[in-house]
Amino acid sequence: MSAAIAQAQKAFEKQEIPVGAVIVKNGEIISRGYNKRESSQNATFHAEIIAIQKACKKLKSWRLDECDLYVSLEPCPMCLGAAINARIKNVYFAAKQTSSQDDISQQIATSQRLNHKVNLVYLPDEKAGRLLTKFFEKKRRAN
Repeated sequence: MSAAIAQAQKAFEKQEIPVGAVIVKNGEIISRGYNKRESSQNATFHAEIIAIQKACKKLKSWRLDECDLYVSLEPCPMCLGAAINARIKNVYFAAKQTSSQDDISQQIATSQRLNHKVNLVYLPDEKAGRLLTKFFEKKRRAN
């Protein structure tokens, strides 16, 4: 998780929402990503999507079924859907979304309508939450 939080720190330094992600296979980090929505002006450039794209390229496969995703913030529905479509086994996250997701993440992860399920695990880490809080406090002061 510390590697995902390090990616979030990179996003913070570039004035992106501080979310970072890494994909691990057999205990080794095979890809990293951090939010690049502002710099790319692309709504889909979330940390998880970037990490998934890099892992697929590295493994030359869209199937990441032997991989785990570590992310500093609970994935949004788009990112969780991407993890499910990539057949990622486990998604670990360090901070919960503050917006009211009403357990939508768990509903998506275990939906009977999908042919793959992902194990969604909350691993609290105060560093991830503090980074997000600091970012949004700084944003509010600037406005």
